[in-house]
Amino acid sequence: MNEAQLLDTQRAFDSVAADYDGPRGNNELIQRMRLAMWDTVHDEFPAASRLLDLGCGTGIDAIEFARRGHQVVASDWSPQMVERTRSRAVAEDLQSHVSAVHLGIQQLDRLDDAFDGIYSNFGPLNCAPDLGAVAAECARLLRPGGRLVFSVMGRICPWELGHYALRGRFRRAGVRAARGATAVGMNHHTIWTYYYLPREFYRAFAEHFSLAGYRALSLFMPPPYLVDYYRRHHRWCERLGRLDDRFGALPLLRDMGDHFLIVMRRR
Repeated sequence: MNEAQLLDTQRAFDSVAADYDGPRGNNELIQRMRLAMWDTVHDEFPAASRLLDLGCGTGIDAIEFARRGHQVVASDWSPQMVERTRSRAVAEDLQSHVSAVHLGIQQLDRLDDAFDGIYSNFGPLNCAPDLGAVAAECARLLRPGGRLVFSVMGRICPWELGHYALRGRFRRAGVRAARGATAVGMNHHTIWTYYYLPREFYRAFAEHFSLAGYRALSLFMPPPYLVDYYRRHHRWCERLGRLDDRFGALPLLRDMGDHFLIVMRRR
């Protein structure tokens, strides 16, 4: 991924920052996956931890963890998203607990700090040009025993394959199978994205981190862009969501889904 592609991705997220808390970035299906991240962070990090948020978006996660007593450095490659996070912290009177910084994941070498944990939600790491460099920087920034909690877009999403294949959009159905940076459209802009199987993703971190576990997110439940289907078939989809909760961490099944949630511990 080159500098022009990184800037394309930045402009794409700048363009949606003003309304990203609406259906595009925070609908019911996204909220359900967000709760899985919150529960995992609660389980993995002790009270009053110092946390680094990679790709904070509009700051919803950072504010939630600040309310729970954590100190959060919230970073994002999109300056407009950073401004939204700062405004949210002011509105919640949590400026003392949330520090928002304009910093891309590819710029972690500019940070000189120590954290108890690092988290990232809804795929910012899919836009990182060099995962190995990210892993090394995370290891440098984490205190001994620190942990990573990442929500990452997966390579195999059965709902997506079926949804687009049934409409004859076979190229779109197979977009996650592409190798290298893939152009994904959003709001007439381009987000350059890498997709991963969990084992592919972990391989970049294995030198510095041990794998604590991972699970599928939105495997049986439709992915967030099918929220209209969810609303029309709410009761049926909620049953599917319970299947996610029950079986999403099982071998084979955990390798599929719209996202996977992975936890790693610093060696």
